Parts: sequence; structure tokens; C-alpha cells
Amino acid sequence: MIIWIMGILLIASFACFVFYAMRGGNLTVGFFILTIVWLAIYFLGVAFGVGEPFDIINDVFAQPALTYGPTIIQIVCGAWFGRVLVDTGIAASISYRTAKVGEKSPVLATIAVALVTCLIFTSAYGVGSAIAIGVILFPILGHLGVPKRVSVPVFTLSIGAAMWINSVMFAQFAAFYQNYDSPDGQVVEWGSHYLGFGIPAMVIQMVAVIIFILINSKAIKNGTPYEVGNPADRTGEIPQVPVWTYVLPIVPVALSILFQWDSVPALFLASILAFLGTGHMKTYKGFVDMLNSTAKTAIGDIGSLIIMLLVLRFFQQTAVTVMADFGPALTSVVPNNELILGLAVCVLAPLALFRGPLELYGAGSAVIGILMGMGIFDVWFLFAMLVVPSMTCISSCVTQSWNMWAVEYNELEPKTFLKNGVPVYWLCTFPIMGLAALTLF
Repeated sequence: MIIWIMGILLIASFACFVFYAMRGGNLTVGFFILTIVWLAIYFLGVAFGVGEPFDIINDVFAQPALTYGPTIIQIVCGAWFGRVLVDTGIAASISYRTAKVGEKSPVLATIAVALVTCLIFTSAYGVGSAIAIGVILFPILGHLGVPKRVSVPVFTLSIGAAMWINSVMFAQFAAFYQNYDSPDGQVVEWGSHYLGFGIPAMVIQMVAVIIFILINSKAIKNGTPYEVGNPADRTGEIPQVPVWTYVLPIVPVALSILFQWDSVPALFLASILAFLGTGHMKTYKGFVDMLNSTAKTAIGDIGSLIIMLLVLRFFQQTAVTVMADFGPALTSVVPNNELILGLAVCVLAPLALFRGPLELYGAGSAVIGILMGMGIFDVWFLFAMLVVPSMTCISSCVTQSWNMWAVEYNELEPKTFLKNGVPVYWLCTFPIMGLAALTLF
């Protein structure tokens, strides 16, 4: 009887969290409250002989946070490199020159903008970087007459495509699967195994973006030029940086593939090359000032994210502990056929929108905790099950910070953005999930 009561309480609290997340509630607060509620429910069962008591302070709050250090370092280094690309002028220079090359053909220019956006964000990360690039690219697209219903999804979907090989994004996804005892003994980690999936996934999404542009080519060609943002804020001048620095955004990934470097030293080396190549190491004082400035801005961009991820670790540990007692019951209900589950996730991928139950940075965090608590699925399979639909939100949902900024900056109706962006990524989920089945699990 007590098991049934616990189950009902867990489901009710989970439903409340889903509602809270989808209404735009603060996830840090939501995860913390859900952690406390699930701990209370678990110890209610302990009082009636269900489960075993454990050290809450150490097992739920101390150890998960302390073991999260390597992931935080990866996130900080990635965010810093992204800010280095922006503040040294490399990202802006790539953007301006790309637009000028294709300005005689608006369709070609739009494709070029999509490709360069993807290139930059293979290493850059965060709403700050997105804004810094967006205020350059959106006025260019507006000048070419690219309709806003096309330009905004192209920008956000291209960022989303880059996230497949962005080490900062990967580190955040991998954090959901830390300490999971996978039946096959594997762990989710950055390296050639993941990149063998991530690079083709990025290509698939970018092909979809280009097809989307071509489908709208008539509207682009017949578009009327318009202003975006404040013209007084734009100089139109191309930052003077060496052309060879344009390859720096892909250097960290290249080092990981060719030499199996960890993302941290790869990002550090790329950052030093960026400082060196753009003349910011000519004087000691100038170098130190730029170093401090980029580091301070980068950490400020991700400060709230890191706190949220720490609280998320508390909940994950709690969910795995709590669901251990419900695993056998769930095993008889949840299908363990990978084909059925994979297809179902693709069909239901829009449930990731508005931080829904298939979005890891929303209600999906509780879903993955439940699935890991069952202990029957391999870790890379679980990775694909939630990460593939989660990219729907990252690429085309207004609850994602840089997507929200892009919609507001262009004064585009959110429903128009969703109507144009979501179908593009939704169609991508099927080949990307198939790719995951071939290369990840």
C-alpha cells in the first residue's frame, strides 16, 4: 500500500514540475524543490520499511556537486573561447566577409550566413555570443530583403546544428548521465566515438536548413529590404584580423578528432592562437586586459547556468536513488525495444517545446532520472533518447535564451517562428536518431 502512495505522490509532484517548467518557471528553483519533495517521499517510505536510509547531505548534496568539477571546467573553457572569438573580432570578420561575398545573390548569401553561423558556434556558446553575432548578421539579412520568418529560423537552426559538436553543449548533456551504471559498461564522454555521431548530425541539420532556404528562395529573391535594430549602432566596418584565424572555431574539434585531445587543452590552445593572431599579445598589459575581460564576461554569461546544473545534479542523484525501488514495476510497463522507443521519441519530439517532458533542460530531466533508475538501458541509448528531442527546443523554441532574443530583436511573432522552425528540426530527428543507432549505441 505504501508503495502505491509513494508512486502517486511522485507522479503528482512530477506533473506539477512539468506544468511549472512549461509555464517558464525558473529551473534552478524547480529542481531544488522537486529534490526536497522526492527526498521527503522517499523517507516517508523508509519509515514504513520501504527503502534504506542514507546520508542526504553527503550523498545528495556534497558528492554530486564535488564530482561535477570537470564538467564545469569544460563549460567555462568553452564559454571563454566563444567570448574570445567575439571580442577579438574573429567572429565579426567572418560574418561580414561572408555576407559581402554573397551579397549579389540573396539566396546564396543566406546559405553562406547559415554556414558561417554554424562554423562560429561549433565553439562559441551562450546568449552573449549569439547576440554579438546576431546584431551583425540580422541587419545584413534585412538589407538583402530576407523575410524575417526565414532569417530568424535560419539563424537559430544553424546555431542548433553547431551544438552537435560544441563541447560546452556536450558537457551539459553529458552531466545528466554522470555516474550512471550502464549495463554495457560505457560512459558518455567527449571523444571520437561521440564526434563520429555529432559531426554527421550537424551536417544533417545544416542540409535541412539549406533546403529550408531553397524552398523559400522565391520569397528571398522578391523580398523588400528592411531595417533591423538601430542603424546608429552599426559601423559596417570589417574587423581587421588575419584570414588564417577564420579556421580557429574548428580547431578544438579538429584536435579532438586528429589527436584525441581533451576539450580543455584544445580550447586553451585555440584561445591563445586567437590572441596571438589578432595582435592582442603584442604587449603584456594589453594581453592581460583582454584575458581578464573575456574571462569575466564569459563566466558572467554562464554563472546562472552552472548553479542550475549543480542543483540538477542534486535532483538526479535523488531520482536515481528513489526510482531504484520502482525499477522492477516500471520495467514491466516501459517497452525496452529500442526501435519502438526511438521512433516514438522522434514522432513526439515537439513535446520538448516549452521545456516539456522530452527536454532535458525542463521536465525531461525527471524523465531521464526515472529511466536511469530502471537500470536496464545502455547509456548511449538514453543519451540519444533525450538529447535528440531536446535539440528541438535549442534550435526552434522561444524558451531558449538566444532564440527568444532573436525573435524579439527582429520583432517576429513567436507563433510564426515556431511554425517555420519546428518542422525543419522535427524532420531532422528521424535521420539523426537513425544515425545514433548506427554510431552511438
